[in-house]
Amino acid sequence: MHASNSNASIRQSRSGEVLALFVGAYIAEIIRAGIQSIAKGQTEAARSLGMSAFQNMAYIVLPQAFKRVLPPLAGQFISLIKDSSLVSVIAITDLTKSGREIITASFATFEIWFTVALLYLVVTSVLSQLLFWLERRFARSD
Repeated sequence: MHASNSNASIRQSRSGEVLALFVGAYIAEIIRAGIQSIAKGQTEAARSLGMSAFQNMAYIVLPQAFKRVLPPLAGQFISLIKDSSLVSVIAITDLTKSGREIITASFATFEIWFTVALLYLVVTSVLSQLLFWLERRFARSD
């Protein structure tokens, strides 16, 4: 029994690493695209004002890029929540796996799956509303 727990622990660790690399690559690309989307004239204006490269990035480029990358980042984070349920098939304990364990003990299949689906809906809806609020707040600052 100890060996199977060890194997499950290794699978959980590897599954989490794979999901982190997968999502990390998408997030890095979103941020890179946001930074590159800022017009070169912004950087040139900062240099003409005597700003250093760090000041240019911190005060000019990143605030503008953040507004542009917020919607795709929001979608990526919501997708991450959904993808975590797919990874549960591999071995990470999450809502889906917990639901399966409860079904095994209680045999209340439909009730448990509806509850799990409702919990995913609540989590993604709250996150969507929070990010919608952030987008509106940053849009007002334009």
